[in-house]
Formats: sequence, C-alpha cells, structure tokens
Amino acid sequence: MTWDIIPDIHGQADKLTGLLTKLGYAERRGVWRHSNPSRTIIYLGGFIDRGPENAKVIRIVRSMIDAGTAQAVLGNHELNAIHFHTRHYKTGQPLRAHSAKNLKQHASFLTEHAIGSETARDAISWMQTLPLFLELEEFRAVHACWSDASIQTVSEVLLDGRLSEDAIQWSADTHHSLHRAIETLTKGPEEPLPEGCWFTDTSGHERNEVRLAWWKENARTWKDIAISVPDAENQLPNANLPPSISAETYLASSEPVFFGHYWMQGEVVMQAPNALCLDYSARLDGPLVSYQMEPGSGLLSLKNLTVCKLD
Repeated sequence: MTWDIIPDIHGQADKLTGLLTKLGYAERRGVWRHSNPSRTIIYLGGFIDRGPENAKVIRIVRSMIDAGTAQAVLGNHELNAIHFHTRHYKTGQPLRAHSAKNLKQHASFLTEHAIGSETARDAISWMQTLPLFLELEEFRAVHACWSDASIQTVSEVLLDGRLSEDAIQWSADTHHSLHRAIETLTKGPEEPLPEGCWFTDTSGHERNEVRLAWWKENARTWKDIAISVPDAENQLPNANLPPSISAETYLASSEPVFFGHYWMQGEVVMQAPNALCLDYSARLDGPLVSYQMEPGSGLLSLKNLTVCKLD
C-alpha cells in the first residue's frame, strides 16, 4: 500500500481536485480513485470553514472513504462544528456558543449548511464517524498533536477513537478528562508560562499561555518549545521546562507522524526526522501539500512532497 497524505483543505475544493489530479487520481463513477489500486489517501482533517466549497470537499472526501480509497481523522474545525450544532443534554444550549466570533469562523460552512437544516445534520453526523487519530503499521496521523497520554485517555473511553454521543458532551466539558485529551489531539498543546511571565501576540493581546512545538524532543527551555510568539527571544523566560512538558515531547525513536493544523508558510521544512507538518495555509493563498509514503521507506524525506498551488 502507498499512502498520499493530505492536510487541511478548508473548503478549497479546486485545490483538492487539482492536487488529486496531480497525484494521478481521477473521478470515476463518482469517486476519486488512483489507477494503481494500492494508492490511498490519508486526510488529516480540516475540511471545512474559510474556503467557499465546504459541501464539495465533504462530498469528495466522504465518497472516497465510503469506497475505501481514503481514510481521515477529525480536525479541530470538525470538532468545533460538532459542538456548534449539538446542544447540551441538560441546558439545551449549543456546546459551542453561537457568538459573533464563532459565527464568523463558521460562516462559509453555514452558507451551505444552515443551522438546523438536513444538510447540516447529515454533515455533522458524518464528522462524528471520523477517528481522532490513525496508527498504521508504518506511520501515524493526527490533526494537530500526537500525544501518547492523550491517546491513552481517549482509547480508554472511546471505541476506535471515534466520538460517541456521550463523548461529544464530555469533550465540551472542561472538567472531564476527555476534554483536554481531545483538545490536545485536535488543537495542539498549550501550557501556562511561569508565574508573572507573559507575551504580546500579533493582535496586541497579552497572553500567559503558549502553544508548544511538541515535536521538539530536545527542547529544554520555554524559548526552545514555544511557537506563535512574535519575539520569543525577548518575551519568553530562560527558565527550564517543567518535567511534565519535557516528558510529553515526541521521541526520535517513535514512528513517523504526519499532522496539519499549524498554518505554516514559506518552504516546507521537517519539524523532526520523524515528524512533518503538511499544512501550508491552503485555506488562504498557500498551496495544498501532500506526502507520498511508500511501504518500508523509513525516515521521512522532502523529496516525497507534492505541492499544488492554483494560479
């Protein structure tokens, strides 16, 4: 089996069909397939919001999964959508508030899937079938972060890493162990800085929590591991990381892992010899990037990338 791994599409159907065509897939009998039956897609989530054709992206991905030509994991936008369109079993309120901010983020999906419509219910029901992670013989796939501790928590509660109706409620409950685990897998880990420390983000807001580059096994300080900090050298402390954070970084001895989510820009780079982020901002004007994983190929190589950017 040869796998083509594709990250966040975010409603950019033209980029998806362009990439599939470039990889040698074609639509036959309503399903995108490769002429080589051993080729299959692994989608890393992030199918909706931002771009204009959410429904078409879902239709392509869903039909491929149904036909056995693709597998996929759940991303944070799908999780947010599930919460947005699901009500709390006691209060009747949406699990994700219908605030102005959330409505804006979800606007392109809502244009095609109105709140309460049959099309919305059908799309959300399908999203609930997607697992939170995939562990194949040769590699791993997750939307934002491979965390052994989070995966163990999820695996103890969920069958095949898929959300049950109860788990949807639990995942929105900040007091439930599933909440933090699922947030980590789909959105990446964040940790508070030492007391009294903070930084100013690109929007001018002061923050005391940082996103972590969990793939950096050798990170020793906050400056080493923090990402999305505009001026890490001057805004972050020199203090060593707590052992609890160091223990959760991805080991060099672990299987290769692919993920998306982080909205990278510029040239594609390796995060580690066995960790590769493929999200290069296809949601906006960036390319849709894929990786071809051959059986027995061992270490990752940038030579296996395919990049599709429409003019």
